[in-house]
Amino acid sequence: MKIEPFGVEQWMNAWETRCAHNLAETCVESLTLSELAGMAGFDLSELAGLKMTYGAIRGSEGLRTAVADLYTGKGPEDVLICHGTIGANHMVYQALIEPGDHVVSICPTYQQHVSIPRSLGAEVTELWLREADGWLPDLDALEGLVRDGTKVISLTNPNNPTGALIEAEGLARIVRIARGAGAWVLCDEVYRGTERGVGRPPSICDLYEKGISTAGMSKAFSLAGVRLGWIVGPAELLEACELHRDYTTISVGMVDDWLATRALGVKETIWARGRGITTANLAALEDWLSRNPLRFVPPSAGTVGLLSYERDDPSYALCERLLSDTGVLLTPGAVLGMEGTLRIGFGNPVAEFAAGLRAMDGWFGS
Repeated sequence: MKIEPFGVEQWMNAWETRCAHNLAETCVESLTLSELAGMAGFDLSELAGLKMTYGAIRGSEGLRTAVADLYTGKGPEDVLICHGTIGANHMVYQALIEPGDHVVSICPTYQQHVSIPRSLGAEVTELWLREADGWLPDLDALEGLVRDGTKVISLTNPNNPTGALIEAEGLARIVRIARGAGAWVLCDEVYRGTERGVGRPPSICDLYEKGISTAGMSKAFSLAGVRLGWIVGPAELLEACELHRDYTTISVGMVDDWLATRALGVKETIWARGRGITTANLAALEDWLSRNPLRFVPPSAGTVGLLSYERDDPSYALCERLLSDTGVLLTPGAVLGMEGTLRIGFGNPVAEFAAGLRAMDGWFGS
């Protein structure tokens, strides 16, 4: 099986440890184990008693119950624990997609949602978001792209990389479109829990009998080092995914399962911490933008957004020069299929984010 290089991951792998200011980071500032222990009320010595076996293959009952509590009317039987959201998405495509299937992907998106189904032989139709629409999808256009027999409609909500949030009414329209074609809807919700000043829209798995929600501990929960995610969906889908997982990850680690269970028990505390960081950083970014010639649609959720620029410079070369001149790492829009833009992450510690903005001040006007 051949697959396209994963543009954003290759960019991060090349540069994220070689910059002074990583404003390409996509997670809310990571928690230390000591910070998590303080929030969740456990002692780190409790980890010493864990036996390093496979554990529960689907995920422990406690963990699956804690995940199910993130959704409406779901129980542990509706949850399959995976190796990160990236593993969850991959497993869904492996279970559903066959050569000749049709997938509609709302773009820009995390590249998995285009490249994996293509690598499996699917025809992938891309619906591109537009800055003029506030980076929200044109649902009339989506309806025109979906056809009888379309296998999957995929999206990220909140969107990566724009931070746009499709609310309940828009999600209900997507469900109607999907139901009319008999399509599954795969919604990557890894940034769910980062909403600022708006209500949290429902998950797709709570709206649609063929809705599949994936998420994990990295972005909103500040625990990327806990390599753990999940799929929430109907039994037939989870059973198909399990068949594939037996050949890949088998189970997640015992320590990951244990830590994730405790973090989910204090989810509101972790989410509130994250909102405090991202809200403060967005205010600093808006102030910085008042002095620098870039456009920005303020994200409703998430930890990333797109800066648009008018220069003729290709974004990849521009980001390399920016890094060389200022030590600041941004993500070039070219690796997201969005030339003329730069992705900025605003989940860093507030002082670190401010230092990165200062280092770039005036550079784009020079």
